[in-house]
Amino acid sequence: MLKSDSTPARKTPGAPDGNHAPKENKRAQVIAGFLREPAGTGAEPGIEGAVSDPAPSQEMTPDLESAEPSVGARPAGEIELKLLVDPDRMAHFSAAPAIAANARNKGTRKRLKSVYYDTPERELHRAGLSLRVRRSGTRFVQTVKTDAADDPLRRGEWEASVPSLAPDPALALPFIPEKLRSHLGAQPLEAVFTADIHRHTRIVDLPSGTVEIAFDQGELTAGGRSLPVSEIELELKSGSASTVYEIALRLAEHGAVKPSIRSKSARGFDLAADKAPSARRPRKLRLDPSVTLDEAFSTILRSCFLHLLQSLPAAEDGRNPEGVHQLRVSLRRLRSALDLMRSVGALSNLDALRSEAKWLAQGLSAARDWDVFQRDTLPAIATACPSVAGFDVLGRVAAQRQSEAYRRAHLALDDRRCALFLISLGGWIETRGWRNDIASEDLGRLAEPAVDFAQRVLSEQHAKLLKRGRRFKSLNVDEVHRVRLAAKRLRYLGEFLLPLFADRKSARKFARRLAGLQEELGAFNDMAVTASLLDGLGSEDRDSAIAAAAIAGWQARASISVHRSLQDSWRDFTAARVPWSSQG
Repeated sequence: MLKSDSTPARKTPGAPDGNHAPKENKRAQVIAGFLREPAGTGAEPGIEGAVSDPAPSQEMTPDLESAEPSVGARPAGEIELKLLVDPDRMAHFSAAPAIAANARNKGTRKRLKSVYYDTPERELHRAGLSLRVRRSGTRFVQTVKTDAADDPLRRGEWEASVPSLAPDPALALPFIPEKLRSHLGAQPLEAVFTADIHRHTRIVDLPSGTVEIAFDQGELTAGGRSLPVSEIELELKSGSASTVYEIALRLAEHGAVKPSIRSKSARGFDLAADKAPSARRPRKLRLDPSVTLDEAFSTILRSCFLHLLQSLPAAEDGRNPEGVHQLRVSLRRLRSALDLMRSVGALSNLDALRSEAKWLAQGLSAARDWDVFQRDTLPAIATACPSVAGFDVLGRVAAQRQSEAYRRAHLALDDRRCALFLISLGGWIETRGWRNDIASEDLGRLAEPAVDFAQRVLSEQHAKLLKRGRRFKSLNVDEVHRVRLAAKRLRYLGEFLLPLFADRKSARKFARRLAGLQEELGAFNDMAVTASLLDGLGSEDRDSAIAAAAIAGWQARASISVHRSLQDSWRDFTAARVPWSSQG
């Protein structure tokens, strides 16, 4: 499996690419078409219908295969999406036309007090599990939840009645992975944080399905710290999961919302630990060689969407620079996946989705560039050149540029355009909307084996990369840049499609060598990015100008060794056997 493009922390992204925003009304018309049910559902052989609400079975949680429900425990499944909103606007959303016109009644109101528990080492949380006891009126319910590994909406949930807010570990044990059960028995559970929520629940019926909407306001408390909660939670009760996105889109058109899959549990544990939201690298894809192309597209896009949604909280929080980095990586992966789908035929909505992903990535580029400069480039060279004055002054000027870049990034993330893009993308993936877009004569290709498609696409991109790198030692800077772009595309294609060849050692070896080549190409590109950042940065005074010149000189000298190692990486890559050939 290929290592993600996020691996080298020092990598400086390329300069932001230009993209003009489409007309607002045109975008709204395009977005409205994303949530249609897939054409020909169930008609084409080998093509599955729209995803519906699955039972929360063990296939969502492989570690729980041997689990047996305890007496009195009730398994349940969730398909849910959260929309974060301004607390002062909650009543406004509750009365939104989409809700008022389709809700069964005025709903119910409850106060829910929950206590979340874990071991002192937080082993359940690290394993992707949460255990809480909630009081609602005079009833106490203990719940174990687990995230599905590859789906941004689905969660496994198991409930059981208990006599008080104190947990009953015995009722939870059957739903805990076996390797953790002994730890849970040996260590006492402790309260980590509490959630005190006022909830207004309404049931909304649409032709595509029924959704329970919970309007939650309250706070999370851990020790002396607290965090406000103001969110709308959409949970599918029956019908197509696209219904969740359809209602979310209508609410987003009604007012400012932020789509989120981050649970109260995740926020509470970060609050208790007093840390910023984490930013994960994308999970490794798993594709069975026998899957159809339609199923492969679904798996790839879900992976991209999950990575994107998981990266958003850290990027919005801003304290962890990895947040913006991972969000940019997720957008690059998404754009590569959309480009990959063009190989099947013309798809009308791809360009609109790709344009929105490009716009959002553009808003984040400068923040990431300044992060790399401030955290890696400047400190490393300042340490290596202690006799040069002015690095501190240069750092303060760079910090101002970094702050301004983050302000622009947050403006993009807060823009309603971002919310509409995320909701539309989720609905398009959930309904497999590419089936609506593709020409009828090409629709049958989606039922073909994905491995055949992978062999063709990877072979074509590999040949293109080799052609661009011909006579590699004599290439100029612009030509090396073109090689880098072709290598990046091949790496993303490999990340998506090489799992189809996971049984071959050559796939792993090829992936390693391609990753090494891209690492070196990225380091070479760092020089150009740093040069663009330095332009005008050292003009504040004489010392900062000297420091800027020192950085430029240092990187010019370093580029010699980078170029030599780059040539070595290219030679190693071209000698690697391709895993998709019949001799692989």
